Amino acid sequence: MMMDELSGNDGFAPIVSEQAKVLILGTMPGTTSLLKQQYYGHPRNAFWPIMTALFGIGAGLDYPLRAEMLSNNGIAVWDVIQHCRRLGSLDANIDIASVKVNDFGVFFIRYPLITQVFFNGAAAEKMYRTHLQPALQDRFPYLQYRRLPSTSPAHASLSLEQKIESWRVIKASMVD
Repeated sequence: MMMDELSGNDGFAPIVSEQAKVLILGTMPGTTSLLKQQYYGHPRNAFWPIMTALFGIGAGLDYPLRAEMLSNNGIAVWDVIQHCRRLGSLDANIDIASVKVNDFGVFFIRYPLITQVFFNGAAAEKMYRTHLQPALQDRFPYLQYRRLPSTSPAHASLSLEQKIESWRVIKASMVD
């Protein structure tokens, strides 16, 4: 596949366990993540360094272990989009007419302990609020939403330290 072609992409299954209390939502895995078959697989994406700072999940650990450690900490990770066509990795290049969203109605029934939804950036929030929230808000009125700064290397206006500080709200939200 040439990177300058508009290509169809399918997202990943969620990282989730029965103990999940928090859901972190992205839009759609980027090219590097799709090639690696890993959430946040781009080496300059700040997601795993942030998880290291918040939960001690070492970015250098192998991916299955990192995913397991997220689950053990009550964190679920998924994307709003199940399938789309996109040129490259930028959310701005998603062909909106091609978007098929994941089934969050089934997801929130299956994982009822999730009460906090954090968006990894503005694009994930916009996509969710446009395509999903109107149909879900009456069914799941207890869900609380918050947008966090994107961990994408394309979102370079904040330093890693500033992103970590913003993302600390996830850990704080998990204190009973």
